[in-house]
Parts: sequence; C-alpha cells; structure tokens
Amino acid sequence: MKKIILTSAGFENKLIEHKFLDIVDKPSNKIKALWIPTAAIYDDAKAVLPMCMEDLLNAGILPENIKTYDLDLEMKYEEMVTYDAVYVCGGDSRYLLDKMYEANFVSVLKRFIDQGGIYIGVSAGSYICAKGFEDNLGFLPCTLSVHCMEGSVAGDLDMNQCEHINLTNNQAIIMEDEKCYILE
Repeated sequence: MKKIILTSAGFENKLIEHKFLDIVDKPSNKIKALWIPTAAIYDDAKAVLPMCMEDLLNAGILPENIKTYDLDLEMKYEEMVTYDAVYVCGGDSRYLLDKMYEANFVSVLKRFIDQGGIYIGVSAGSYICAKGFEDNLGFLPCTLSVHCMEGSVAGDLDMNQCEHINLTNNQAIIMEDEKCYILE
C-alpha cells in the first residue's frame, strides 16, 4: 500500500496538492500530518520552511492537526500511525538521513508506509528516498536530481528501466502501490 509523493518544491504545483488530497481520501480538516523540518540547518533552507508549512495549511489541514517532529526523540510506531501523512522538508540530505537513523525513525517510517501512511518528500526529503546515499530509504531504485530546469518526461515510469530522474519544481514522482509516474 505504498503512497509516496516526491517533489522538489512541495505543493507549488496545485496538481500535486490535489493528488495528495485524492490519495489521503478523507476531508482535509480531518487529516493529521507529521511535519519534519530537520534537514533545514542552513539559512536558505530555513527561509523556505514557512512555505512548506503553508503547503499543509493551504491543503486545508488544520494547524492543530499538524505536529512538528524534529527527529530529536524516538517515535514509536503506535504514535506514528495516528497520522495520515508525514511531510519531510528540504535542506541537508545527509544530515536528515543521519538524524532519521539516530532517532530509529527509518524502520518506523517504513512500517508506516507499508501500512498505507503517506510520505511527502520535498527536496532533501525526496533525495533520501532515491539511490544517492548507500543508506538511502530505498523507495526509488534510481538516482534523483531536484530543482532542475528541465525535468524528466511526465507520465508512467518503469522502475526496472529507470536510472535517473530529474524533477523540476512543478513535478512530483507519485508512487501508489505498484504504479509510479511523474505528475506535472
């Protein structure tokens, strides 16, 4: 029951927001989201954090239904499953991945996704899902570049033939169960 949305710039393209709302399949005011800003350790990434939070708020998620989690404590699976989606912001990919492993979050996250939880990656949050680091999350079996001027062609992706994907700020990789495609 994999439901993964990988982006360069979150819901900058409203089609991506609409796809998220379609996938979650519940009224937006009932959606609960875990918001992870951990990768934003430099000023340029910190400056974008308000826009990342706005993605969730503009999608109709109530502020009280969004929990900020900075990977500073271990989260148990029982708490994780109280959320519908996890939104992982951009910044330093290596730092983000290290913090996920330090907090023992990777196994909890993978179980959450296997049970139908939605993963939304933005920039670094997407990059850690693809081949790039040896200890990546393993959701995308190819390499990934984000914030590209020219993106890969929108449409279905054959994960058995995929070597590299370029994403513009208006594109997203959508993974639903066995289907995988680029939305633009």
